[in-house]
Amino acid sequence: MNVETKIAPTSSKPTEMSAEEWETRIDLAACYRMIRHFGMDDLIYTHISARVPGPEEHFLLNPFGLLYEEVTASNLVKVDLNGGLVDEDTAPINPAGYLIHSCVHEARPDMHCVIHTHTTAGVAISAQTEGLLPISQTGLLYKDLIGYHEYEGLALDAAEQERLLADLGSEKQILILRNHGLLTCGKTIPEAFIMMYYLEQACRMQIAAQAGSGIVTPPKSVQDKAHAQAMTGLGAGLGEREFEALKRRLAREGENYAV
Repeated sequence: MNVETKIAPTSSKPTEMSAEEWETRIDLAACYRMIRHFGMDDLIYTHISARVPGPEEHFLLNPFGLLYEEVTASNLVKVDLNGGLVDEDTAPINPAGYLIHSCVHEARPDMHCVIHTHTTAGVAISAQTEGLLPISQTGLLYKDLIGYHEYEGLALDAAEQERLLADLGSEKQILILRNHGLLTCGKTIPEAFIMMYYLEQACRMQIAAQAGSGIVTPPKSVQDKAHAQAMTGLGAGLGEREFEALKRRLAREGENYAV
């Protein structure tokens, strides 16, 4: 039996907008709802951005002041790399969100989506000297993709962008922001989401394991093997099945994000 795996958009795109941008808006709004569903939101703070398809250097960000369940395809804010609002009569954005996301989008054109969270488990791991430990299969997925960025206060100083990018480099897709939270980058929205989902799970697993009497760490050879096995699936299509499955869940739960 064939199973339909994709959810069609539930509303019509604005006539002046490209189909590609509208589809990106729908998936980004869905991503906000998914992050909330798994308890990774932080009131009106933290942010998820996506590059707008096309030659312009524009990206989409949540309006500052909305809860994640209030974000929809149409109220996402389009900004340029200088932080300017592309469309008139749009809501303001979180200046810290602009500072973090704009520099990643500019320096890493291969990364089309950036997710930043402040979860309890993520901040707890970011505050530990050794960071994310190789003690779970989930944690080993990202072993060589993780960088660390030292805490410098609220992300409002433009000078910090250079240091953040140096810590991210040209190959990594994850930053553990010391004393602050987590950041993932993806070639697609589903890729950035699935990396954040499993990164968060790895952090929660580590905190739970540390509550016990002892921790078993796999040998280095096994760590490397598990990471290499996981990396064979990294690239085109990563996270797409899970993302479409979660969009079906959102539809069943009546989440009205594609408006």
